[in-house]
This record gives sequence, C-alpha cells and structure tokens, in this order.
Amino acid sequence: MVAVTVWNEYVHERENDAVAEIYPDGIHETIADALAERGHETRTATLQEPEHGLTESVLDDTDVLLWWGHAAHDEVADDVVERVCRAVTDGLGLLVLHSAHFSKPFRRLLGTPCTLNWREAGERERLWAIDPDHAILDGIETPIVVPEAETYGEPFGIPQPDEHVLSSWFEGGEVFRSGVCYRRGSGRIFYFRPGHETYPIYHDETIQDVLANAVEWAAPTDRGVTQWANVNVDASE
Repeated sequence: MVAVTVWNEYVHERENDAVAEIYPDGIHETIADALAERGHETRTATLQEPEHGLTESVLDDTDVLLWWGHAAHDEVADDVVERVCRAVTDGLGLLVLHSAHFSKPFRRLLGTPCTLNWREAGERERLWAIDPDHAILDGIETPIVVPEAETYGEPFGIPQPDEHVLSSWFEGGEVFRSGVCYRRGSGRIFYFRPGHETYPIYHDETIQDVLANAVEWAAPTDRGVTQWANVNVDASE
C-alpha cells in the first residue's frame, strides 16, 4: 500500500457549475477515490487549506504526491513549493497532471518554462505507447482513447525526459509527449497529460489504472534526507 496525497487547487469546481457537475466533490476526491479502490492509502489537500494542506508532517507521511492545478499557479506560496521540491529530491514521488505542467514545483524541479501549444476543441485524443514495457503501462491496452480532450501540441518546453512512456495524437494533427518520467535526486516524477476540468477524463477507468500504476512506480523504496559531509581521503593509503 502506497501513501498518496492528491493535491488540487480546487478553484474551477467551486466557481464553474459545469465543472462542479462533472466533479461535484472536486477532482482531487475523484482521483483519491479511484486510487483507494485500487488499494492505496489516500488523503487530499487543497490550495485553500493552511500551508495549502502540505505541511511538513503531511509530506513526511506521503509516499507519492499528485498535483493538479490550472488557474491559481501563482497563488501557491514559495515556501510550500520549496518544501515540496526538497521532499521530492529526498525521495517523494510526484505525479504532475495535465495543466500542472505550469505549476511552480514542476517548473522548479525541471528548470525549464514547460510551455506548450494548446487549443480548446473537444477533439479525440489517442495516447500511444512509446515504451510499452514500462511499469506505468502494466496491464494497459494502447492506444488509450480519450473521446473529448483539450488539445496540447509540441513544442513542449521540458528537458529531455529520462523515460518517454506515452505520446498523444489529436484529431487536428498535433502530437504531444503526454507521459514522461524524470528523476530528481532520490525522487521520481511522472507527467501525465490527460485530465482537463471540463471533461470527465478522471472518471475513465483506464486513466485511473495508469495513475495507479504511476503511483506504484513513483513510490520511494528508501526515503530519507541525503547527508552531506566533508570527506577527507588520504591519497597515500
């Protein structure tokens, strides 16, 4: 069992009736429920909570953090961002979802703008396996078809991924690296593109299965603060 915290800025669901109809309890609760059904221990946190719900104790008790944000990236406090990034380099797994490519933690950990092209068109998306043997795709049949999605397109302003798992094709012809992995310090990071707030994508069982697999992949095997020291070696020995 992996201890998971699902973080959501929780803005659209409280301000947009159409989004609230799809995710009445918030995107975070939908994802957390799906992961709990697959055997993970889940909790949620939102932007509106003190310290955005991401206190030192919460992060210490979390193996994998899922991050969903879109409209309020700039409202996330820098000290919380620093806390999250430090936790990742110390071994916390991080799953970055959809428009959280623009989140402060993801951009800070990758060191690039993470910009991209996009269109609101409600087009079909097909996610193709680039690395079909990757653990994140265990038991997943590809292509994964999302009937309606916001379109993302290259160029995607990210560093060369350590592992490229999935790429998307959209009806308009765009292609996009929709599933990529990174390692930062002792932590594993997975960016997964599907999940716009006005489409019921997180209710899709295949998408939920990918997230559950990614949680297991990102979970730390040995987490702890890296110790640094001044090491003197006698070269004559």
